[in-house]
Amino acid sequence: MSWGLLGILYIVCAVMCAVGFYKFVYFLSVGYGLAVAGGAVTVFIMYLIHPTATPLWLVLIQMLLFVAYGARLSGFLLAREFKNASFRKTNVAKESLAKNDEKKMPVFVLLFIWIFVSALYVMQVSPMLFRWHNGSTDVVVPIVGIVISVCGLLLESLADKQKSAQKKVNPKMVATKGLYKMVRCPNYLGEITFWTGVFVAGLTTYRGVGQWIFAIVAYIAIVYIMFNGAQRMEKRQMKQYGHLKAYNEYADKTPIILPLLPIYHLNKKEG
Repeated sequence: MSWGLLGILYIVCAVMCAVGFYKFVYFLSVGYGLAVAGGAVTVFIMYLIHPTATPLWLVLIQMLLFVAYGARLSGFLLAREFKNASFRKTNVAKESLAKNDEKKMPVFVLLFIWIFVSALYVMQVSPMLFRWHNGSTDVVVPIVGIVISVCGLLLESLADKQKSAQKKVNPKMVATKGLYKMVRCPNYLGEITFWTGVFVAGLTTYRGVGQWIFAIVAYIAIVYIMFNGAQRMEKRQMKQYGHLKAYNEYADKTPIILPLLPIYHLNKKEG
């Protein structure tokens, strides 16, 4: 394990996701995208300083893929925040924000979360670091992984676009058309697909138990986070749309996150 290089990568990811101290959710959203993009750029710079047998074009493509992922995620979330700026000026929003201000997390909790998520983001970018540091020269498996990741990124982007379009037409119902006919959380499916590609791209380069542990833990963690996110989303939807027959019929017949797998609910339905 190249602990010195991992340490540099950790510092970069920690700095990039430190925006979470401004707003807690940024640790797992805007800061997430910035950390992934910043980490990938850092690895690319490391490669330029000390090139190995790994082809330059492959490292460049992997870097651009991570940057595109981070830019899309952070950009989408920031754009959504700015669109909601007018709502925050209403009395209802002010009352809600006041309540949230009363429940500010203790500094030591924020520090713990910051340290933890920074380590997670390092592990997620680590397959790119390992490939460069190990000097791997194979290109077939990495290209397969990159193609999978690109599909995941396109899936996420299209899902967000379709959701926004459908909510404009019918804001009182969840999105049910397009990709949402396949699964109820196609954006989470896209996220899992993206990181599946990252994991696959490194299959031929991992060396030693440490590198395998880093890659496997990162992949398991992102899958868990996506399922947990889908569970929380479903809970919110049940409260907001659970009284609608159309919603229940849709939810009961559409897999929540993985197509063709009959997992329709991650929460118990009341009644």
